[in-house]
Amino acid sequence: MWISKKINAVFHSGRDTMIRSTYWLLFAPLGILLASCGGGETPTETVAPVPVESASAPARIAVLRFAHETCTFCPGGDVTMADWTKIRDMDVGDEVLTAGGYTKGFTSAMREYQGVELIGLTSPAGVYGGSSRSWSTRETFEEIMAKQIADLEAAMPVDGVYLALHGAMAVRDIPRPEAEIAKRIREVVGPDVPIAATFDLHANEDEEFLKWADISLVIKRYPHYDTGLQGERAARLLLRTIRGSYSPTTATRRPGIVTPTVLQWTGRSPYMDIYERARRWESREPDVFVSVALGFPWSDVPDLGANIQVVTNNDQALADRIADDMNDFMWRMREAMFDTELLMPKDAVAQAIDDIAGGKSPVVLADYSDRNGDSTWILDEMVKQGMSRVLYGTVRDELVIQKLLSAEAQPGDAFDMPVGGFAADSSGKPAQITGTLSYFGEGMGYETIAIVEFGEGNSLIITPALRQIIWKEQLEVGGLDPDNFDAIVTKSRVHFRRGFDETGYAKSIYIVDAPGGFVGTVRLDSLTYENVELTDLYPYGTPPDKR
Repeated sequence: MWISKKINAVFHSGRDTMIRSTYWLLFAPLGILLASCGGGETPTETVAPVPVESASAPARIAVLRFAHETCTFCPGGDVTMADWTKIRDMDVGDEVLTAGGYTKGFTSAMREYQGVELIGLTSPAGVYGGSSRSWSTRETFEEIMAKQIADLEAAMPVDGVYLALHGAMAVRDIPRPEAEIAKRIREVVGPDVPIAATFDLHANEDEEFLKWADISLVIKRYPHYDTGLQGERAARLLLRTIRGSYSPTTATRRPGIVTPTVLQWTGRSPYMDIYERARRWESREPDVFVSVALGFPWSDVPDLGANIQVVTNNDQALADRIADDMNDFMWRMREAMFDTELLMPKDAVAQAIDDIAGGKSPVVLADYSDRNGDSTWILDEMVKQGMSRVLYGTVRDELVIQKLLSAEAQPGDAFDMPVGGFAADSSGKPAQITGTLSYFGEGMGYETIAIVEFGEGNSLIITPALRQIIWKEQLEVGGLDPDNFDAIVTKSRVHFRRGFDETGYAKSIYIVDAPGGFVGTVRLDSLTYENVELTDLYPYGTPPDKR
C-alpha cells in the first residue's frame, strides 16, 4: 500500500475540606440555636459531614524517570549503558526531583501539600541521540532497573510511586518495557500502594500497563506544551488516592490506527478535535481523566498504535462509556487523520524560491523524514536550484567534526568535503559542500559544532548528533542571526511549529518528504515489522475487532 503525497479540573485536595469545615463552623451552631428556640423543625435524621482525607497525613512517594522514544529501524547499533550515560551520569536522590517537564510539574504540585516526602530513585537523563537511536539492550534495561529497584527497596515503606515514562521505549526481548517497569515496581510495593505514570503523546501502550499501575495520564498537545501540567495532575491524583478520596478505576481501548508522527499535529483537525473531545469529557464529568496517545510508528513493538486510557473515581461503567466513545470517535476520524500535504524536495525547494521572490519570507522547510539526522535531500536540491540566503539547521555528521578536529581547523579556513548521507541509503548521498568554516566550537549543547558558509549567503550547521530545531533562538549560535536569512531548514516533524508557526514567524511552511522507503517514512508498509501485523492496523488493513 502506498500513501500518496496527499495523505488522505480543578482538583479537590484541600478545597473540599475547607468548604465543609467552614460550613459546619458557621451554620451548625446557628441550627442548634434555632432548634432550641423553636425557630425550626427538628430534623428526623442527623446527616454527618462527608469524611475527607486529611490534608496533612504523611505520605512517602518514590519518583523515578526512565524514558526513551525508540526508533527500532534506525541504524547505528543497539543502545547500551554508555549511550544512556553519555549526556551525563544517572541522576540520584534529589537530582531526580529537580528534573524538568513531567517531573517538575509533579514535584512542584507535591510541595504544595504538608506531610509529603519525595524520594528520588536513580534515573537516567536520556539516550544520547534521542529518537534517532535504536533498541536498548536487555542488559542495559536490567542494569538500570536493578538500580531503581534497589533504591526503592531501601526506601520502603512508601505510600505511592510516580513513574515519568515516555511510552515508546523498545528493549530487546521485553515486548512492553513500560508495563515491565510498573510490574517490577508493583512486586516491591505490594498490591495496595498506588502507582501513577505520565506518558508522551507518542506512547505505544495497551491494557497491560494498567494491570500493574493505577493511574495513567498522557499529554494532550503536540508540540508538547503540557508535560508539566500532566505531572501536576498526576501528583494531585496520586495524593488523593493515597489519602483515600480517589479510587482509580480504568478502561483501555485500542482504536487500531497507526499514524506517522508528522501527521499528529494537534493544531489542526482531526487531531485537535480528538483532544478537544477528551477535554469535554473531563469538563462534563467530575473526577474523570481521559488520555489519548497516538503512538510512535517506528518502534517495532506489539502494542504499536493509538491507545485510549480513561481513569474515573470508582466508576467502571463511566470509564467504559467514555473509552468506547473516544474509540468510536477516533475510528470515524480515521480517514481525515491522513489528510496532509507533503512535498518532495525538488518541489519544496522550487516553491520556497517562488515564495521568496514574491516577498513571502522567511520560509521554513521541515524535513520530517530524517530520523538519522544526516539526510541530504533538501541540501542537494538547494545546491542544484541555486537557492540563496538559507540557514540549514542542521546536518548530523560526526565524521566531519572529527576530521576538522584532527586538522585543528579554525574559523576562516576553507571547507571542501562531503557532508551527511552516510547513515543509511534513505539519507541520500553525501553533499559536496565548498565554502568557508565560519565557526568551530561549542554550541547547541555539544562540545563541538561547525558552521560553514557556502553558495550565496547560505549557512550550514553541522552537529555530531541529530538536533531537532524547535525555536529560532536555537539557531543563534556562532554569530548567526536567523532574521538575516530568507529560508530555514529544520529536521523536525511538528515541534518546530512551536517557534516558527505558532509565533507567526514563518510566512510559509512546507513539510518535506523524501523518496522511497526509509526509517522516518509515512509509508510504513515499506518497513519490515517483526513484532506486529501491520495489516491489523488502519490504513494498512482492518483491526480484528472491526472486521
